[in-house]
Amino acid sequence: MSSVDILVPDLPESVADATVATWHKKPGDAVVRDEVLVEIETDKVVLEVPASADGILDAVLEEEGTTVTSRQILGRLREGNSAGKETSAKSEEKASTPAQRQQAS
Repeated sequence: MSSVDILVPDLPESVADATVATWHKKPGDAVVRDEVLVEIETDKVVLEVPASADGILDAVLEEEGTTVTSRQILGRLREGNSAGKETSAKSEEKASTPAQRQQAS
């Protein structure tokens, strides 16, 4: 699985830096594409930073309250099936279905 950097979005010209306000996920949490991971505050606006892909939040590199600049790495996302547990459950259901049929006959 590949890793994707979570970056501070481009800040407006008049804004030099921003503050990491709130992380909505913690490392190890499953995320889906476009889900808000973190909010960044400037003196003028709050920016939401969404996940660029489905996966797992691998690392938080900048904690809440940290001052960050445009395009700085906030954390890392490990791309892949964010619903791995669900997939395993579905596989188990499929595996148990033939056994149930055998018992019924």
